[in-house]
Amino acid sequence: MLITQTLGNLSELPDSERSAVTIDPVRLGNLELVKRVQRVTTASGREIGLRLPTELRELRDGDVLHREGDEVITVEVLPSDVLVIRPASIHEMGVIAHGLGNRHLQAQFFDADSEYGQAVMVVQYDHTVEHFLEHQAALYSREDRVLPHPFRHAEHTH
Repeated sequence: MLITQTLGNLSELPDSERSAVTIDPVRLGNLELVKRVQRVTTASGREIGLRLPTELRELRDGDVLHREGDEVITVEVLPSDVLVIRPASIHEMGVIAHGLGNRHLQAQFFDADSEYGQAVMVVQYDHTVEHFLEHQAALYSREDRVLPHPFRHAEHTH
């Protein structure tokens, strides 16, 4: 089976309809979420091909890839190993962001109204970054998180 577009997201279905479908997830990690062309396998063992349009920047948790009656193939995003950095001040955030920015790390930022409950910076786990944070005496935690967007390399020039 070849999938060439998504059919919405499970979150868009009414609760009554969502509870009536049988979900066969395709479990994808961070790197696979941005690949337009790939072969994947569902949890039940069905092989499918993805050839998604260029305007689709990324797959997201709950995206519906195929629906036939009450059977739905969806995307299930696997948790990423990340460091959640909780700066104590704007000064500390500046020092940390400057130190990590020179490494061209992919980062995501969340406000206090997010599930984190405070402003945080989230980066993929790396032992050298963890060492840097320890050296800076920064407050951080290592967590497995399903992020709303995959990490992407930032475009830049020197």
